Amino acid sequence: MHSDRQTTCFLEARYFLALSRASKRKKGGGKHLSMTAKKVVYKLDSTLESVNEAEQKASELASGSGFDEDEVLRIEMAVREAAVNAVYHGNGYDPNKKMTLAFERTPKDLIITVADEGHGLDPEKLPDPLAPENLLKPSGRGIFLIRSFMDEVRFRSLEPGTEITLIKHVRNEVADGKEESK
Repeated sequence: MHSDRQTTCFLEARYFLALSRASKRKKGGGKHLSMTAKKVVYKLDSTLESVNEAEQKASELASGSGFDEDEVLRIEMAVREAAVNAVYHGNGYDPNKKMTLAFERTPKDLIITVADEGHGLDPEKLPDPLAPENLLKPSGRGIFLIRSFMDEVRFRSLEPGTEITLIKHVRNEVADGKEESK
């Protein structure tokens, strides 16, 4: 049985995807999505299934927003890394803690926010994954990959937890949704 919140999130997501599809059809199947800002927020359990769900939703939205296949894969991986950090490092797979996942599509950006309810993170204290002493360590590359794949990355401390905002700029598009001339 779904809660009212889950049902609301599901309906918002369907509306958001419908806008994406309608916009693509209107443009004759073109690559760029033109729409006003719309935000969809999900509260997910601290599980690997939620990580997979976050990655899938990011893939659908990135594809619907006109990103090419390589960019979609980069966005998927960045979201996956952020979600793993939230459920594993932040929430410690605690069933009482949730991961919040938000997607916002503006005319110029795809904005993805992932938040946990954990002990917090200071991004300045993260070890450099490229330092010789860290090259063979099994973890520590997630934030590095996120920063490499996204155009902007922002951290915010919450009480409790950490929020990471991933921003990917939509290329060749101006505020009114028309393609720029080259």
